[in-house]
Amino acid sequence: MAKLVKAVYGDALFELAVEENKTDALFEEAQAVLASFNENRDLIKFLNHPKIENEKKQEVIENVYEKFVSKDMTGFLVLIVSKGRYNDIPAILTYFIDKVKEYKHIGVAYVTSAKELNAGQKAAIEEKLLKTTKYQSFEMKYKIDESLIGGMIIRIGDRVVDSSIKTKLSGLSSELLKIQLN
Repeated sequence: MAKLVKAVYGDALFELAVEENKTDALFEEAQAVLASFNENRDLIKFLNHPKIENEKKQEVIENVYEKFVSKDMTGFLVLIVSKGRYNDIPAILTYFIDKVKEYKHIGVAYVTSAKELNAGQKAAIEEKLLKTTKYQSFEMKYKIDESLIGGMIIRIGDRVVDSSIKTKLSGLSSELLKIQLN
């Protein structure tokens, strides 16, 4: 059900953004609002408090955000709160942000390597990804996992390319266990 909620509201905001040619502005605002929710646990506690009336929650959302984001975004947040879906706001905004990235052909690549990659290696990886995918640019997210021993794992959406030595050794080990000695 949560997936449905984020898709329904996220798609509605996306359609508004495209129709009114406000994709870039609402994209930036969604990122800022999402960051504010991630950083401000008191706001989440306030919204989840059962003894605070929904109208008061809407009023607070309006007062907090109207100075920083457009009326479209403020109205959208108030609508979500009025429907009692405030717990879904981070998921809805994340869904919207991902949808805009896809619309703008911006890929997000998660690269895990055994050791720190230098600037040249990072540039080569990004260049290869640009040549082999439909994306026009990438947000690159790097992580180090020494247990990989060598090689790397690249994840873009639900696609994974695993060229780590750890995985290759694991596969080799499985194959050797299948061999029966006579």
